[in-house]
Order: sequence, then structure tokens, then C-alpha cells
Amino acid sequence: MTLTLLSIFASSFMIAFSGAMAPGPLMTVTISESTRRGAIAGPLMILGHGLLELLLAAALLSGFAAVLDRDDVFVAIALLGGTTLLWMGCSMLRGLSTLQPPGAAEARTGKNLVLAGIALSVCNPYWLIWWASIGLGYILHSARFGLLGVAAFFIGHILADLLWYSLLSFGVAKGRRLFSPVLYRRLIGGCAVFLLCFSGWFFYSGIEKMM
Repeated sequence: MTLTLLSIFASSFMIAFSGAMAPGPLMTVTISESTRRGAIAGPLMILGHGLLELLLAAALLSGFAAVLDRDDVFVAIALLGGTTLLWMGCSMLRGLSTLQPPGAAEARTGKNLVLAGIALSVCNPYWLIWWASIGLGYILHSARFGLLGVAAFFIGHILADLLWYSLLSFGVAKGRRLFSPVLYRRLIGGCAVFLLCFSGWFFYSGIEKMM
């Protein structure tokens, strides 16, 4: 039983870690916020992301997977996500010309990163698809070994996200002291462009599904 739980934990960790390293809106905003808020940005974003995943995992065990697999749900989430990322990207670009690297006082203020982690996750239709397919399969397999099996799966999954985003946030935060105003604006501008690209991808995916 112990070896089985360890194998569930290890496989869940490895799959989640490889997924966490893939670029996406959550990673883009984490990089942007790490320049402002420091190394705590990554863990706070993943706290919100993890709380939502815990609720979703419980919902999937209760038979919610059929809802996530519907085309109309995918379209609604894709269009909502595209709109959200479009607004975020445009907001970042609008203030780019006067943007300055934040001081210590400014770095402690700003948006609630836990809520940002939740919002960026729920607005990503491909995150929902992953949970409705791969995630559900893992949960059902883990559930054969009771609550401990499900716990091993979820802990491995969320620890992978936490490790990668903590390392990413720490690396960006350590390097932010080297940012000149021009380099800082280029980094934030690059993040904004990535968000606009993801926005376009979400809109395209949603519209294509409607055809």
C-alpha cells in the first residue's frame, strides 16, 4: 500500500511539474507580479490556483466531469478567458510609457494574488479540459486506494505547481534589482503581449468550437 501511494504521488508530481513549466497566462502574470511583489507572488498565485483545484477535484469525484466536457461550457469559458486576458493585457500596455520599477512600499500593495490565481485558472478552458480528462482519470485511479490515494495524487500535483512557481518567482524577484526602467518596461510589455496572444488563442478556440 505504501509503495502504491508513493507511486501515485511521484507520477502525479512529475506530470504536474511538466505541465506547470509550460507557458500560460498564470505563468505570465506570475512573472509580471514577481517584479512588483517579490518571491511571494508565485506561492500566493498557486495558493489560489490550488484552492480552486481542490474544489474542482471534489466536484469531479461527485460526477461534475460531464458538465466540463460540454461544448457550450468550453465556449463560454474560452470567451470569458479571452475577454479577461484582453483586458489585462491592454491595461498593462496602457501604462507602459510611464512605468517605473516599484519601490519596496509599492511592492507590498496591489491586487490580491490569491484571487488572481483563482481567476486565471477558471478562465482557462484548457485547464478545465485537463481536469475533465487526465485529472479525472488520475482521481478515479487514486480513489481505488481510498482517501489516502486521492490525497497522494493531489499533494503530488499541487507540490509540483508550488515548487516550479516558487522557483520562478524567486528567480525573477532576485533579478528585479538589476532592472533599469527601460528593461522593466520591456519585461512588462512582453508579458502584456503574451497575455494578448493567449487572449486571441482563447477567442479562436471558442469561436472554432461554435462552428
